[in-house]
Amino acid sequence: MKFIRYGKYVGEPADAVDLEELIKRLGDFFLQSGFESQFYGVSQMDPERSMEALREAILRALQEGDLLPEDAMSEELRKMLQDPGAMNSQAVKDLLDKLTERLANEGFINPQQPPQVTPPPNTSARGQLGQPHERQPEARFEITDKTIDFLGFKTLQDLLGSLGRSSFGRHDTRDLATGVESGGVSRPYEFGDTLNMDISATLFNAVRREGAKVPIEMTYSDLMVHQCEYHSSCATVVLLDCSHSMILYGEDRFTPAKRVAMALSHLIRTQYPGDTLSLVLFHDSAEEVPLGELARVQVGPYYTNTREGLRMAQRILLRQKKDMRQIVMITDGKPSALTLEDGRIYKNAFGLDPFVVGQTLEEVNKCKRAGIMINTFMLASDYSLVQFVQKITAMCRGKAYFTTPYTLGQYLLMDYMSRKTKQIH
Repeated sequence: MKFIRYGKYVGEPADAVDLEELIKRLGDFFLQSGFESQFYGVSQMDPERSMEALREAILRALQEGDLLPEDAMSEELRKMLQDPGAMNSQAVKDLLDKLTERLANEGFINPQQPPQVTPPPNTSARGQLGQPHERQPEARFEITDKTIDFLGFKTLQDLLGSLGRSSFGRHDTRDLATGVESGGVSRPYEFGDTLNMDISATLFNAVRREGAKVPIEMTYSDLMVHQCEYHSSCATVVLLDCSHSMILYGEDRFTPAKRVAMALSHLIRTQYPGDTLSLVLFHDSAEEVPLGELARVQVGPYYTNTREGLRMAQRILLRQKKDMRQIVMITDGKPSALTLEDGRIYKNAFGLDPFVVGQTLEEVNKCKRAGIMINTFMLASDYSLVQFVQKITAMCRGKAYFTTPYTLGQYLLMDYMSRKTKQIH
């Protein structure tokens, strides 16, 4: 008689790894801003990531944490992972290849095949050609919008978790209006109100006026509508300093700033659907960057053209028809550059140049006249910078926070969510 023996299925070690936890551990690798390459020059920074670098980052995550459950790997594999030469082990290579394959299948990364180069013919009409030097192109990958959104969600979750209980919602004001959500007593209908009808009060008015009879005759004066709290909308521009000082002095300030901007983007999209968020980077000049590209941005040129960043932020905000308009400026340095009328860039990195400061404050004054508030998050505490930021704050009636990369997110998110009872002027 033929027998079939069944044994317990033992899955692959790669299948036991929680991909979301792995992505969280790889956050610094995905969002790196050139901090590791600062001593080799800005030109060495490559925004594209190679698959080999990704495998090395995954290996470090496996070695540092408890991503692999104890019962999912053998003693031999455990020893291989802790070996300094783990990348030379075929079993470890297979594990890393399967993890990268899972990341691609789940939509966290988008592998890119290296370009195919057709070799030239060996002979031509003019004679013999030498053998060309073969260049092996390196396989690369891109992180997807799913990864960017997930990292923003995780950052927001971590930041709000450290703040204790926080109630989400739209920006409430003291004003009442007619809308969908009831938040106050009913009142007589006026022309232009949303027809959020209070049926009971309307019928009661008609019966009180005409008496209890059928059919009930209603007039314009009988109409009653619900009142709800008026929710304002806000247009925000994150003005992010990406000058070279953001990765100098032994500290990476740019990566935490990117994390906070991603968390703010996730918060607005999920909890404040009426709000808008734009991103402007400023360095020697300034440019608007789509939020989807934020994770791929690295530090740029050396100088800080604050005025050009404010100019671009104003142009974006003046196109927005919102109740509130604000600029959230994250920087660690003094303004040291200026775009002249003929397009040339005036630069002076030594001290606070009176010409640069004067022109920058004039742009701040334009923001004030346009009703745009500026909230500044300063990642440095030099005395001259403190005075400069205080002038900006006083001119625009904004706020100034002198913080660190570690507390930046808590201050910024709490400031954004605390504006719940502002009077709209």
